[in-house]
Amino acid sequence: MPRVAIALGSNLGDRAAHLAAAIAALREVATPGEPFLTASLHDTAPQDCPPDSPRFLNTVIELHYSGGDPLKFLRETQAIERALGREPNPTRNAPRVIDIDILLFGEISLKHPELQLPHPRIAERPFVLLPLREIREYPLPAGS
Repeated sequence: MPRVAIALGSNLGDRAAHLAAAIAALREVATPGEPFLTASLHDTAPQDCPPDSPRFLNTVIELHYSGGDPLKFLRETQAIERALGREPNPTRNAPRVIDIDILLFGEISLKHPELQLPHPRIAERPFVLLPLREIREYPLPAGS
């Protein structure tokens, strides 16, 4: 049963409420009775986003998942995003109600067109690394 680390972010509307709703939905797909860890919320400047993008509220959670493989879990997280009002946008890193990114899925390494594990930009994102360090011993890159 893999431990899964997930980054959550929101920069539209009631950011804290969107994150709380995503966390509640992710609790529903987590393995019951297993630890569900949540880092504190971090207010961060947008990174690699279109000009004038609003600030983000970010956190990281970690849960046990026994419902299948990483691609099945990806489909579940994408369904949660849609249910919470995320709309498709062709602009990369456009403002969004909710963003759910799978960072780690146990010890699995995966290079698939839809999902790469570990997340390929994890080391470039302090807004992910800092909350991840709160809940898991994850090495920070040199200079962080």
